[in-house]
Amino acid sequence: MDDATLAFYQQLYAGTPLYVVPEPGAAPLTAPVAPVAPVAAASQPAAATPPAAVSPPVAPPTPPAPVPQLGAVAVPPAPAPEPAPAAPVRLPSLADLRAARTAAASPQPEPAAAPPTPPPAPASVPPAAAAPAPAAPPARQPVPFDTLGSNANGLVLLVRLDDPERLPRIQRNVFLNNMLKAIQRVMEECVVVNVRSPYPVSLEDLRARGLAVREVIGFGKNLLDVATKRTEPYEPVRIGDVAYLPAAEVEIIEYDNGRKKQLWQALQRMFLG
Repeated sequence: MDDATLAFYQQLYAGTPLYVVPEPGAAPLTAPVAPVAPVAAASQPAAATPPAAVSPPVAPPTPPAPVPQLGAVAVPPAPAPEPAPAAPVRLPSLADLRAARTAAASPQPEPAAAPPTPPPAPASVPPAAAAPAPAAPPARQPVPFDTLGSNANGLVLLVRLDDPERLPRIQRNVFLNNMLKAIQRVMEECVVVNVRSPYPVSLEDLRARGLAVREVIGFGKNLLDVATKRTEPYEPVRIGDVAYLPAAEVEIIEYDNGRKKQLWQALQRMFLG
């Protein structure tokens, strides 16, 4: 405020007491404000009139809201700053909605397919070791057997005796000698072979012993290896160049008339047919 304005207000409020409006809840100020000294005429130059001494006003703790009183000048409070108006929100227009719908309906371009990854090169496999040659089957062990008699006509009688001492008695058996006479043979013209093993003897083993094998009569089971699975009792068969007739044990046949009859019929088909 310049000196001319200050002098104007001092002259305007000369002789008028000024009051300070107390704050709500604060102690009232009873001491009036000192009157403003009269101001010199405005026509005099401001530089020639010395300024009147003005007592310093009492500063309240907190400026209260002004209350209008009679005979006092109310000072309007400073207006509170208004909040800045919020930025207006723009509503979507029909054009925006139509553009968004068109963008959603339009097909999206598919991403370019990545080039196929080449398969990894097969790892080098070391050459497999040569498979070992199958082991040769063990050589067949010859079946032990005993012989008794000559073999002029190539007739072989196979038996299996638990006691080798019985072999000479088989050669003198009445039943066997009568059987050989019925087919026009004699015991001295044939050989009796006792197989001393639960396994069958082979034709090769018999011939390796120097026997001429043309007809074979087996008195028992599992006596000749080439005839163990394809023969039936009292049914003569031909195996290569050998005729073979399986029958029961000698001790069983000589006391069984039914088996004697079966044996005689088989001998007729094999030797007299």
